[in-house]
Amino acid sequence: MIMYKPGEWWNALWHFHTTKVLWVLLRRVALVGLYVAAVTVAQLEYFQFLLKVEREYFSFLGILLSLLLVFRTNTAYDRYYEGRRQWGQLIGASRNLAAVLSAVLPAEAAQHRIFYARMLANFALSLEGHLRENVVYDQLEAVDGVATAGLRAADHLPTKLATLLQASYEQLHKTGELQAVHLLQLQPYQGSLLEAAGACERIRSTPIPFSYSFFIKGFITVFTLLMPFVLLDTYGYFTVPIVMIGAYALLGLELIGEEIENPFGLESNDLPLTQLANRIRVSVHEVLGVPLPDHKKALADLPYTIVH
Repeated sequence: MIMYKPGEWWNALWHFHTTKVLWVLLRRVALVGLYVAAVTVAQLEYFQFLLKVEREYFSFLGILLSLLLVFRTNTAYDRYYEGRRQWGQLIGASRNLAAVLSAVLPAEAAQHRIFYARMLANFALSLEGHLRENVVYDQLEAVDGVATAGLRAADHLPTKLATLLQASYEQLHKTGELQAVHLLQLQPYQGSLLEAAGACERIRSTPIPFSYSFFIKGFITVFTLLMPFVLLDTYGYFTVPIVMIGAYALLGLELIGEEIENPFGLESNDLPLTQLANRIRVSVHEVLGVPLPDHKKALADLPYTIVH
């Protein structure tokens, strides 16, 4: 995710080249420019095209396209915001679990505190890897009594870790270290862990319907191809830059929608899951009073890109 200061326009524009979308967009706009230049030269220097598009009809198509693009952009941003909201709920649930456990567990129960700090941190780290289909097991915290081989064999690592957490609560309840009222306090936050994971999986596995995506791409293509035939008689050779500017806006909105509709990837505008997962790790260690090395703490404050 690109971290920037919204009020500083010039610095933001200076770092605009850091997005992959820009280079894809510029290549497509350049292809549009070549097409329009060929049509313009042919029309003005060699022969007259029989194809004529009335401005009124073209304006009507523009209104329809603008409505589609608004819906497309809003839908993509809703998915992006929902992903961030679910991770916000995960951060809150993790901190609440750590706070309740810290209040219940005695200060001398160092092993239990370490266990829960690392397990809660591992849940966030595993969910990040699961959503990106690349769980890095070496980055997980080592937990006594939890075999790495068992974690590697799990088909759904976040569920495995949540199950181990639930089993640990029941074990502490049997030994009398947790009372029934404490279990009732923990359950809403424990359930929120898998609820957040399920919501994120729903966003990732349910893309925009193909028919809708194909339709809007086809509409943009036809609209762009027709644009020079509407403008040539009025603007002559200036049609080339005018159409390229229009294509920049249309294609840019579609590409942005494509990028943010799956907010869990590694593109520059996707959610900073690594940072969020490490923020949970820092928080739960701090709440439970478990030391954490400085180099791990630094990962929670390390954005992908900084625009000063």
